[in-house]
Amino acid sequence: MRVLVTGGAGFIGSHVVEALLGDGRQVVVVDNLSHGLRAFVPPAAEFIQGDVLEADQWADQVGPVDAVIHLAAQISVPVSEAEPEEDVRTNVLGTVAMLKLAHRLGAREFRFASSAAVYGDNPHVPLAEEASGDPLSYYGLDKWLAEFYVRHEERVRGLKGTVLRMANVYGPRQRTQGEGGVVAMFSEALAQGLAPTIFGDGMQTRDFIAVADVARAFTHRLGEREPGGTYNIATETATTVGEVWRILATEAGADPARINYGPDRPGDIRHSRLKIARALAWGFRATVPLPEGLKETYAYFRKVASQG
Repeated sequence: MRVLVTGGAGFIGSHVVEALLGDGRQVVVVDNLSHGLRAFVPPAAEFIQGDVLEADQWADQVGPVDAVIHLAAQISVPVSEAEPEEDVRTNVLGTVAMLKLAHRLGAREFRFASSAAVYGDNPHVPLAEEASGDPLSYYGLDKWLAEFYVRHEERVRGLKGTVLRMANVYGPRQRTQGEGGVVAMFSEALAQGLAPTIFGDGMQTRDFIAVADVARAFTHRLGEREPGGTYNIATETATTVGEVWRILATEAGADPARINYGPDRPGDIRHSRLKIARALAWGFRATVPLPEGLKETYAYFRKVASQG
């Protein structure tokens, strides 16, 4: 099976590529390297430097594929609020461009990286996939809109669409932006001996999921001839941002009281937890315990800091 992964040099994408290769798949990575790193792409994967909005410049290099996993995106909520036009270009028009390319390359399945941000600040947690979308940010709104294009392509051209609504992903190689970026921010600060900032009071909750589990979700049942679907990829466990800080500070041997507080950020959700019943019925369950995942993440940032 041959798979095209957009954004495969990024945080989540590089882990997905490793999981695909581990399953014996052939992988082609396309990434413009605006945020990803070429060094994150395993040597066994083919690599093409290109932008999803400029597919005509590199599409002929790809060749036929069986599936497209679309991870290339603008991932920052604050950036989406400051530059909404750019968020629409990357997260909506970029997805439309990749749906067109999937059809051109003969792909039978399209897997799309969506987000818990599509639900907004819905108080009825845990949130099931049927919950009404009410995004608080352009990022969430554009991810939600892109889902409709995936479903439209499935109805009109028969391209199987699998939408994965990810909770707050964290792990090695993460940048200090994006939905799960608080873990990277804390880990980086601790590795550098600095005191990070919590935006808000630290009592906001998130459903944190390790990137290793997310990578498994993107490869789970890939290529099977079942209908497409929309799945929450989460743990159904709420953890406060303050608790994440305490776990990481303890792991680093730092004083948990050495923390700064700042104002709430526009577009941030107060509480987020996703229901996983549909994913369980699909056969997927997250398995990495939060303390173990946080320990691995801090070890990665400590290693990076030691290398200068």
